[in-house]
Parts: sequence; C-alpha cells; structure tokens
Amino acid sequence: MSDIYIPGIRSRFNTDQIVEDLMSIERIPRNRVQTNIDTLQIQKSYWQEVGRRINTLAESSRQLYSFQNPFNERIARSSDDAAITAIATREASEQSMRFTVKQTAAADRFLSQPLDERMRIEAGTYKFTVGTDEISIDFRGGTLRDFVDIINRRGRDKIAASLIAVQTGTRSLLIEAKETGSANRLGFSADMADLAVTIGMMERTNDTQRSITISDNTVNKSGQNAQSTKVNDGVLQVSPLSAASLPLNMSIEANSKLVLRLETQTRVETNDALTVQGPPPGPDVPAGSVTYGGITIENNPSTAPMPEWQPPPVPVRRDDMSVLSLVFSDGTSAKLPAITDSGAFTSRQYNLAEIAGGKTIVSINIENANTHREVSVGKIEVFDPATSGGLRPLNAVSSSRDAIILMEGIEITRPTNNINDLIPGVTLNVRGTTDRPVELNIRADLESVKDAIISFVGNYNRLMAEINVLTRRDTRVIDELTYLTADEASAMRERLGTFSGDSTLNSFRNNLQRAVTAPYPTSLERELSLLAQIGISSNAERSSGYDPSRLRGYLQIDEKALDAALESKIPAIKELFANDTTGDLLADTGVAFNVNTLLSPFTGTGGIITLKTNTIDSRINQDERRIATLDRQLAAKEQELRIQFARMESAYARMEQMSNSLDNFSQQNRGGR
Repeated sequence: MSDIYIPGIRSRFNTDQIVEDLMSIERIPRNRVQTNIDTLQIQKSYWQEVGRRINTLAESSRQLYSFQNPFNERIARSSDDAAITAIATREASEQSMRFTVKQTAAADRFLSQPLDERMRIEAGTYKFTVGTDEISIDFRGGTLRDFVDIINRRGRDKIAASLIAVQTGTRSLLIEAKETGSANRLGFSADMADLAVTIGMMERTNDTQRSITISDNTVNKSGQNAQSTKVNDGVLQVSPLSAASLPLNMSIEANSKLVLRLETQTRVETNDALTVQGPPPGPDVPAGSVTYGGITIENNPSTAPMPEWQPPPVPVRRDDMSVLSLVFSDGTSAKLPAITDSGAFTSRQYNLAEIAGGKTIVSINIENANTHREVSVGKIEVFDPATSGGLRPLNAVSSSRDAIILMEGIEITRPTNNINDLIPGVTLNVRGTTDRPVELNIRADLESVKDAIISFVGNYNRLMAEINVLTRRDTRVIDELTYLTADEASAMRERLGTFSGDSTLNSFRNNLQRAVTAPYPTSLERELSLLAQIGISSNAERSSGYDPSRLRGYLQIDEKALDAALESKIPAIKELFANDTTGDLLADTGVAFNVNTLLSPFTGTGGIITLKTNTIDSRINQDERRIATLDRQLAAKEQELRIQFARMESAYARMEQMSNSLDNFSQQNRGGR
C-alpha cells in the first residue's frame, strides 16, 4: 500500500526528497558562511571575556592608589570592648591612647507602680520637659494604652512611653527621655505632675537646688596677683599665681545625692614667663642748705653706698590644672579632679558625698598656681539630680547623667556615649565603666590592605590565565590551573589557542609580566623595591625543580612574608604600588600605577577590545548580508526545481494517460472483430 500513487497527494518520484538533496548541495556555500559567523561570534565572546578580565584588574589596580585606597583606612582596636570602642575614619592619625571610663551617659527613665490594665487617664494638659525643651500634650482621656500612644506620637523624639506587664492583669507605665546627659533631665508639670504622684512614679519633695552667688562681697582674694583677680557679670576671673575662695557652708550627709556643678574657662597668656620688675629705688636724701647770720652752708649730696641690684630669677613656667578644692570645717581640704583648658565655658560636675564624706563644706577654693594661665569660674550650683520641680522619682530605672572618661589622665565629660569631638577622625563609643585603663590603638587597616593586594594578584592571575589559554595550544596551560572547576576547565579547552597568532595579546602578556617584576623607587628602596620583597613573586614558594608554570607569568603569595611586611613597612608598600616622585600629588610610578597604565588602551570606548569586537561585528554584518543574498538565491533555486519537477510529473502523467487511452482503443478494436 505504501507504493500506491495518488495524483495530487503524493509524488510518484519522491520529488521533495530529491529537491532537498539537491538543495543541500546548493546550501554548502551558505552553511560555510554561517559557520564563519558562529566562529566570529565565539571569538567576539572571547574578546569580551578578556575585556571583562582587564576591567576587573584595572579596578583592582586603581583601588590600590586612588583616593579611596586602603592604605589610608584606619581601624580602632580596644583592649576592652565592653568598656570603650571606637570607629576611625581616614582622617584619623595612627596613635595609641589609654582611657578609663568612670561613668557612662544615661537618660532619665521613670517607672510607675503596677496599675490596673483597665485604668483610665483623665482628660487634661500633660506637660513634660527634657532639658530646656517642653512638650505639652492635650489628652482627651482614655486608657493607659491610649495615653502611651499619644505620648509616642507627639513626643518629638524627646520622650517615649511604654507599658510593662510586671504582674498578671497589671501594667507599669515607663516614661523615658530620649536624650542622655545631665542637662537633659526629665520633668513633669501641669496634670502630668499630679498623675506621676498618683500612679506612684514620683513623690513630692522640697527642691534642694542652691545657686552660689559670685560677687565682690562673697569672694576672698589672695596671692601674688590678687589685685588682678576680679568678678565680672557673675564670673570669677582668677589671675596667675593668685587664689580666691567662695563660702558654701553646707553639711553633706554620707549618703547624700547632692551634686556640685560649675563651669570653668581658661585663658593662656602668650608670653612664656611673668614680667620681672626693675630694681627698687634708693633713698632720696635732699641736698638742701642752711643760713644763719648771713652765712649759708650747703649740704653735700648723700654718699650712702647702695648694693648692686641683682634681678630676681625668672619664674619657671608652671602648669597645674588641679585648681579647685573644697575646704571643710575641720580644717582639712580635698582637691577636685583637674580641669582642662577650654576657651569656652565647660560644665563640670562632682558628687559631694564622695568628696566630703559627711563633713561640712566651708568654702570652694580656686588656687591658680599657674604662671601663665587665667582661670575663670562661673554658674556654681548644688542640687539633687534626682529631684526636679519638687518631684523625686520613686522607681528610677536610670537617671540622667553625663559620660565621664579619663583620657591619658585628663577627665573628659560629655552628655552622650558617642563622642566624636575629642580625637580628630575618631568616634568613641562608651559602653561600660572600668577600674583599669583601656588601651585604644588607631592603626592602619592591614586586613583591608591585604585583601586589596590579594584581589589585585588574583585578578592579575585570572587575566594571565585567560591570555595563556587563548594564545597557546598546549593543554598543560589548562591542567596547571588547579582552581578551575570541571565545567570551567572544559570551557577553557574549547578556546585553547584561539588567538595563538595574535601579536596584540602576546605583547600585552609580556608587558604585564615586566610591569609586576620591575623594581620601583620607595622610601625604603634598599629594603623594598620589588613585589618579591613582600612575598609576591612567580617563585614565592621557592620549591626545587623545574616548573614550566612559573614561566607563564603567574604570581604567588607567601602569606607569612606579606603579613610581616605589612606590619613593619606599610608606607613603603603603599609607595611600591603607587608613588609620586615629582611632588605634584599625583602617582607617576609603581606596580599598580604601571599595570593600570598598560590596561588603559584596552578599556573604555574606542579601546583595543572595542576595536577588536567592532571589527568582528563588521565581518559578521558582511557575512549576514551575504547569507541574506544566498538565502534569496536558494529560495529561487528551490522554487525553480520544484516547478521543473512538477512539470516533469505533469508530463509523465499526460503520457501515462495517453498510453492508457491507446491501450483501451486497441482492446476495443480487437473486440469489434
């Protein structure tokens, strides 16, 4: 049945197959062009891969000498992270400091007694103060949750509230200030003061705040330059080598929470010593005369011998910042912690119970033993930090206070635990108190430098491997790359030797090898001028025997040698990768600089890679136009063959029909006889 011929449905001579066979021969030139296009597309992808490798290496090289180079990065290391940490920027200098944290900064946080969770807060005006800022909230009445929500919405980032489930069925109201520091005390007034007392958060008490008046009537002056000590607008200005005292007359209980707060300012004189006065004048004996009886007798000038004047020795310059002390009724005294130089008034705070120990304080003394420094004291007050506006917290979770640290023995006070104005380029984070000094080291970020160098070497090796594979036909080039996965190795074998005759890549590879092995000037030129001297070379492991892979331009890293060099020669290593030898603040030599210079012609618009791929694109476009022409010719040829075979089959069908007609005619004639 398969050989049955049905006119119009099936070709008697299998025309389709014959035409396809003939056209397959006709398509050979077209297929050759298509194969060439496929080859060009592959070559283009190889050039693009080389371009990506070059761009990656260029980025790694620029990173080693650009403005953001890792050699300028700084890192802070603390010997006790639980006490103090720091964040260093590029502006920080390498240094080492010792800190002691006496007190961390905190904010007021007050907790109420357990309250019925169904309790309602009456409508009213509830006022809060944080330092000098006041927040007034008009509440229309509602539940505890409603009250907490409106405080958080309208607290202006100054206050916050929350509910704590201390016991089942109850909630305790916690109100806290959002800013730390002794100056940012949390206070209540209006309806909030009454509510705080009602819910057991606060109790009413007498306000213990007391200001010390500074005036000419209250100041007792003494010392060499007492006449220069003066009071000006409530500020006591104590001259060098002078002293002054202010009466206090306060009895301090051993468990007292009273705090002494005052402000200090210093002015340092520009001259190095005090002016020495001239010699004292001698006795003044008048010559005169006397007349008696018409006789005048003239007095001779005084002949009292005067000793030769010897000027007193120039006072030795003296710096003494321990100028404040408290004097007690039993005749003893106690020095307050040393102050620091400050052109503006700086607030200082002292716990009186720790200093007085239950004694009565008679006066505050300012003893300025400096020879060239004027000390000013102003705004002196004694207060209970827990009391504000006649209210004392009953359940203070924490109280507002400043951070107090000692830096190299100098006491520093700040209202926050994040201190960024003490050391240029460094932000200190105060975390907890400590009894012993904490070492804080600001040094170069060696890990970032090491990572950048390793990245540079790694990207250099990947580019060199890509070039070696494309320009060589030896499979050992791939076998040496032990870090490749099976798929990567297979892909490498497909492009092995693709550009073996390309002079551009061969010359580029040789120039790269010279760039990383050449010597470069540094400040330690005798000790460091080659990458090999910091553990980076083509023979870093120094194994014995012949290894052809060492001749292919790859670099190896001796990590121990690199770590040792980074520890002791970081400035010279920076110069080894990029150095300014002309003084114009622009790098002009170095490994990274020269490598990037070699890469520049290949990268960017109009570079060698772009020219290579554009040339391939042009050839592909030509071949695609040729294919389009061949496709038109092949379509016409196929159409012509199909027409010819259709005519042949039509002619054959007519001949067969005529033959059948003749056979029928013959049979009819034989039947008629």
